[in-house]
Amino acid sequence: MKTTKIIYWVSTSIICLFASTAIFMNSKMAIDGATHLGIPHWLGLEVSIGQLVGLVLLIVPAVPARFKEWAYVGFGIMYLTAMNAHLSVGDPIGNTIMAIAFFGLLLVSYFSFHKLQKAK
Repeated sequence: MKTTKIIYWVSTSIICLFASTAIFMNSKMAIDGATHLGIPHWLGLEVSIGQLVGLVLLIVPAVPARFKEWAYVGFGIMYLTAMNAHLSVGDPIGNTIMAIAFFGLLLVSYFSFHKLQKAK
């Protein structure tokens, strides 16, 4: 049980730290990256807001499990879409590694969350 809690909090914290970078969506590097992938600026802003909401839903312990489930779904769709976007513009597979790694980390967080829920 203790190991599962540690795995959950470490994996969830890493995801949330990465999601907190959404506040930099207006940076030159972020705008150039989104343009390269063909993502309109308004959609990038929407995704950034969604990341910040998802961050709060995942990290706050008092949030009901149903809301956490939707945050996991949102992050999962975002990481899979990022992987697909990089592949569709012909980027090398190395550019998709972050999306794949964070999707894997999201799965670790998700399954450890459910393991903790069953233990209650």
